[in-house]
Amino acid sequence: MASVFVLAAASGASAETLDSALARAYGNNPSLNAQRASVRATDENVARAKSGYRPQVNASADIGRSYSNVNRPARTGTPGGENFLTPRGYGIEIEQSIFNGFRTVNSVRQAESSVLGARETLSNNEQNTLLDAATAYMNVLRDTAILDLQRNNVEVLDEQLRQTRDRFNVGEVTRTDVAQAESRLAASRSQVSLAESNLRTSIAQYRQVVGVEPRSLAPGRPLDRLLPKSVETALKVALNEHPAIKASEHGVDVAELQVKIDQGALAPQVGVRGTVAQRYDNQISDDRALSASVVAQLTVPIYDGGVAYATTRQSKETVGQRRLEADSIRDQVRAAVVSTWGQLEAARAQIVAAQAQIDASETALNGVREEARVGQRTTLDVLNAQQELLTARVNLITAQRDRVVASYAVAQAMGRLTSRSLGLAVNHYSPKIHYDQVKDLWGGLTTPDGR
Repeated sequence: MASVFVLAAASGASAETLDSALARAYGNNPSLNAQRASVRATDENVARAKSGYRPQVNASADIGRSYSNVNRPARTGTPGGENFLTPRGYGIEIEQSIFNGFRTVNSVRQAESSVLGARETLSNNEQNTLLDAATAYMNVLRDTAILDLQRNNVEVLDEQLRQTRDRFNVGEVTRTDVAQAESRLAASRSQVSLAESNLRTSIAQYRQVVGVEPRSLAPGRPLDRLLPKSVETALKVALNEHPAIKASEHGVDVAELQVKIDQGALAPQVGVRGTVAQRYDNQISDDRALSASVVAQLTVPIYDGGVAYATTRQSKETVGQRRLEADSIRDQVRAAVVSTWGQLEAARAQIVAAQAQIDASETALNGVREEARVGQRTTLDVLNAQQELLTARVNLITAQRDRVVASYAVAQAMGRLTSRSLGLAVNHYSPKIHYDQVKDLWGGLTTPDGR
């Protein structure tokens, strides 16, 4: 009976399905879109790092006004006098790094590792968002069904109170029985208020994650097709595929490359600088001078006060930190798989137990009502039997919700709750498209989407 509430809460062509709700969350969730923007920003680090391969070109121009008044002795034979000049000129300077201790190549590799790590972090956030959406969807279904049960219970208890009062008027029961029925009715109305509050909370969370108000939600189904048969297999998949683990491993690569970059500061630096300049009115009026030069420069760092050495040691400590963080994330993923797998198995068992409890409670309630009619049971016995049946139905609804959510949680803990594995009807976001658009750009202020 209770399965009707969770697994068949709505039907019809216009009903929102769990998959369509997940698709909405995948496309509209602002936190997820912000993470995608963050990945696009990270892509630009590669273009910035590659700028180290390219020349730095600067143009300059200047103009001024000068005045001089020179008095020279007559014996020098050179006349003095006042002189007004307008010195001006323009030029261009080009600098090209030839060797910088492999800092550029390591910076590019580091930026590429950062991009890969950002993509894995995005994948992890996508899966978290999809799990949040599935949880919100099932919470709305659960709380809607529980509210219906509580309202129906109020109607039943109201009828029970009416019958008790009738029996009190003919002397079959006492005032105590009436008071017990009134008390239980008041408590049921309180439960209705609580259920309404829970439903409003669930609706708000659904709106936050999915982006729209829930309307006519269709039944939710467990995600058994993505789950392995044993927790050992789930652990093996998670440790190999979970994006959080992969992101932490890329973080280790980034830290190791930073060590090489810092060590490069101790290596000799070789570069070439070329300049071309045109000057006017530099010494006398109307003179002009064109100059050009090409200079190869070698710089050998000898001692910088210990900054480079301290920076390298600091980077090595960061590598150790990242490795420990990666180990911690592996432990977290392992714990998540075991925990969610246990929740899934518990939910399965609770459904069976709750269904058995409902069958027994219905039989007990019918029996108690018959016995109460012939005076073998009190009003309180009937009320208690009614409450036990209500509790059993609520338990079944909750267990069915937990069963569905736990199946999605296991898939997320394994790292397989992706839009592609779910087969969502969406335009699957590919961070590689933006990366390919910007990684080799030499210039331009406009982003690939036109901003």
